[in-house]
Amino acid sequence: MKKRIFTACAITLLVGYGTVYSQSKGFVKLFDGKSTKGWHTFGQTAASTKWQVENGILHFNPSAEGEGGDLVTDKAYSNFHLKVDWKVAPKSNSGIIFYVQDDAAKYGATYMTGPEMQVLDNDGHPDGKITKHRAGDLYDLIKASSEPVKPVGEWNTAEVISNKGNLELKLNGVTVVKTTLWDQSWKDLVAKSKFAQWEGFGAFKSGKIALQDHGDNVWYRNIMIKEL
Repeated sequence: MKKRIFTACAITLLVGYGTVYSQSKGFVKLFDGKSTKGWHTFGQTAASTKWQVENGILHFNPSAEGEGGDLVTDKAYSNFHLKVDWKVAPKSNSGIIFYVQDDAAKYGATYMTGPEMQVLDNDGHPDGKITKHRAGDLYDLIKASSEPVKPVGEWNTAEVISNKGNLELKLNGVTVVKTTLWDQSWKDLVAKSKFAQWEGFGAFKSGKIALQDHGDNVWYRNIMIKEL
């Protein structure tokens, strides 16, 4: 009888408290739901006031006072499994950028070095009409194999899994992109993209993770990572 009670309590603990469950699986929170601790605006030392924390959600509010800018993790990552929920307002655009080199003087912007998983209102934003620019795409590089994206205003779950050059992007549990980083095929892919003349783009094997300020309302939550 005591054993059954203990098991029930353990299940309640794991199911009722996401932090305990996530950590048991090797994931750690990148966003504590209360502050922008662990993040800063690209090229700065603190997070812009346009990135606001609201009821456990990270909201980029373009109407807020202050300057904007992409939000970047304080820590750099090499091999990792990133999970993050996102939703957009009508006509909004954002992105999840990785392997970012946090050197504004040298590179100018997060997307100068980091590949991006697109976050978008496919129907309302002009980028939705461009191949390889839609939600779930590896932006301007690889078109998603399917579009399991949910309607505007609903939460989506994105995953970026990068392990020893093997890159997988998942949207709402569906693998939408698989490719190999840094080999000749990757270099050829970059050479045919808008990034062809950007020295260092997609070349780094370690870097920071960024959430893009594209000037539109976007919300993120449940941001967590497991180093591989």
